[in-house]
Amino acid sequence: MAQKPIREYDGKRLFKENWDKYFKGLNYPFESVLVKSGEELLKKAEEPGYEWLKQKPLVAKPDMLFGKRGKNDLVLFKVNKPGDVTLKDAAKWIDDKRSQKVRVYSKFEGDKPVDEGKEDYLTYFIVEPFTPHSEDEEYYIAAASLDENYDALYMSAHGGMEVEENWDKVTEVKIPIDATDEEIEKLIKENIPTDIPADKKEVYANFAVNFYKFFRDLNFAYLEINPVVIVGNDVYLLDLVARLDDTAGFLMKDKWGDIEFPTPFGMPEKSPEEKAIAEADSKSGASLKLTVLNPKGRIWTLVAGGGASVVYADTIADLAGGVEDLANYGEYSGGPTTDETRFYTETVLDLMTREKDPKGRDKILIIGGAIANFTDVAKTFTGIIQAFEKYADKMKDVGVRIYVRRGGPNYEKGLKDIKEAAERLGLPIKVFGPETHITDIVRMALEDDKKGAK
Repeated sequence: MAQKPIREYDGKRLFKENWDKYFKGLNYPFESVLVKSGEELLKKAEEPGYEWLKQKPLVAKPDMLFGKRGKNDLVLFKVNKPGDVTLKDAAKWIDDKRSQKVRVYSKFEGDKPVDEGKEDYLTYFIVEPFTPHSEDEEYYIAAASLDENYDALYMSAHGGMEVEENWDKVTEVKIPIDATDEEIEKLIKENIPTDIPADKKEVYANFAVNFYKFFRDLNFAYLEINPVVIVGNDVYLLDLVARLDDTAGFLMKDKWGDIEFPTPFGMPEKSPEEKAIAEADSKSGASLKLTVLNPKGRIWTLVAGGGASVVYADTIADLAGGVEDLANYGEYSGGPTTDETRFYTETVLDLMTREKDPKGRDKILIIGGAIANFTDVAKTFTGIIQAFEKYADKMKDVGVRIYVRRGGPNYEKGLKDIKEAAERLGLPIKVFGPETHITDIVRMALEDDKKGAK
């Protein structure tokens, strides 16, 4: 399962859009905005439906895929006393916070940070009404995919910033992924924490049952609300952390909507090419992944399979004496179409052929993978050949040598076709089937370097 984090705002939006289906009888007073500046927040307050920004006390915090915002002093909920933050206060605070880099820590002992943290600019903020409540009204709930057989539901009467320190008070329920709705309800209600107050137990139990169904049906990989505040039949989701199973993206487009998978705080922004592959991946039943490690690197890979991509990256780093020459990391797998493979290959070749190696060496293209179970090798190689035909002149200009090792359905035809096409286009190529060890082509490529192969 490939897990991708989403913003708190988008997680709450998904709750709101599906609330009536899953949480009948309960009310979620969803009022939330996502902004990048104080000016944007002030403009939002003038739009229909957002009058509450001027009428209610507010809470503002970054929405950039990191936790411990309270301990990092990155939650604005009071100026002089809790609940007195105005629209003007929130706008000023946002502009102050976004004006310079901040350091965010992920580990604390008490209130003292114990890691180096990450430094970056804050660029997205979520603003909501302040919800008055006491600490004993803060509950906790989370769900996670454990493996191919079980999910887990975590429940506690003790939510808030110290939930990790109180993890012994969290109840874990393992739920078989093939459990029926009746079995799910029975299993959860039998394990509701005994210290949930009696007047809140029924509402919490109903929420927990449907929280898990919502988690399962919308293909979350992880979903946490901390804290949940319950007032009568009103349920307030104060802080949310969520990761989606992005391999289900092509199935969930209608339910997820135009969901964004942002770059986490402190990480470099994705390149346009990485974003393009991610967009193609989200629309496909196959898996298309690309990370550009070094645009000036000379060893590029087209690897079929996630496991194989790790093996090739490790082998290249080992035999090349480090990762400096490794240009990219990624995979195309899960039976991609010819067009998907062509697009993926064209993206890699475009990056690879933008400039020659600074040291005048040949560039190396590794086309590898394990023995496929169901991917038609000939079909995917047709896409690679089509990309070769488009980029052949550029490949020859920068000096590209190609090494192929593949096995699986129709691999003989695929290897024959790609060898003939490369030779017709004047591209140096060596081709091997499953009789050759999966990573042996890396050794061959680097040995050819020493021989001055062209």
